[in-house]
Amino acid sequence: MKPLQRRTFLGIVAGTLASAQAPKPGPTRPKVAGTLSLRARRREKGKLNEQALRWEVARTAIIICDMWDTHTCSLAAQRVGVMAPRMNQVVSAARSLGVMIIHAPSDTMKFYEGTPWRERMRNAPTAASAIPILARCPRDPAESRDFPIDDSVSECDDPIVKKWTGPYPWTRQNPAIDVVAFDGVSDNGQEIYNFCKQEGVTNIVLMGVHTNICILNRSFGVRQMTQLGFQVVLARDLTDAMYDPRQRPFVSHARGTELVVEHIEARWCASILSENLTRVVAGTDRQSN
Repeated sequence: MKPLQRRTFLGIVAGTLASAQAPKPGPTRPKVAGTLSLRARRREKGKLNEQALRWEVARTAIIICDMWDTHTCSLAAQRVGVMAPRMNQVVSAARSLGVMIIHAPSDTMKFYEGTPWRERMRNAPTAASAIPILARCPRDPAESRDFPIDDSVSECDDPIVKKWTGPYPWTRQNPAIDVVAFDGVSDNGQEIYNFCKQEGVTNIVLMGVHTNICILNRSFGVRQMTQLGFQVVLARDLTDAMYDPRQRPFVSHARGTELVVEHIEARWCASILSENLTRVVAGTDRQSN
């Protein structure tokens, strides 16, 4: 037997150490019985329609979009700070029912590097998609013409809007929202698509901010996920727009957010109230014998 060369030996040792230190993705959530009853609201030809959707918890994921710890716009950060504890209550209830929770605070993946929540998303095998998964899905000209608010001049409603020249200030998701258990963390549409395919997720609930920008535009947002064939709804009471009432149509910030929600209901997907995610239909969470 030939003696092991020193370089080869060191390579084996280094590889062994690297494998031992590599973060483990950890197990994924158990698939349990249970059916959500969602009262979904859509707008068709100017008319408001509601229908009941039945979604299995095992095939449902909530994606929390860009609920950062701070923002360049002070009032936007203040509204997120108020929303985050309420969102955490809803997400905690949904998680306990068996719904998958995916946290997507864009541009902050360094904070979650090496955690099981980050690694379980990164390690899902690449899944083929019928259309390319774009890094961003902005409005096309036709949608821009019909968009209900003007966010082209100023999106921030601070009394004095500061010009931001440095790096973005957000570093993580708002700490009022728990990242625990079988949750996942990713800001990448391909990773989220891969994981959903691996886990058999077909239903997506989007919540977070901002309704007119990231909720629609992100690679995991409403436009992309509907085009990829997922059943998508927006939690309309857990979202907020970037809108300045000094811009068209000169309505309150709250009404500006409602107008964007109505646009999504007419053009892209239904909306629900988040309380629909806190309980299952009675008896559906019992395993059949």
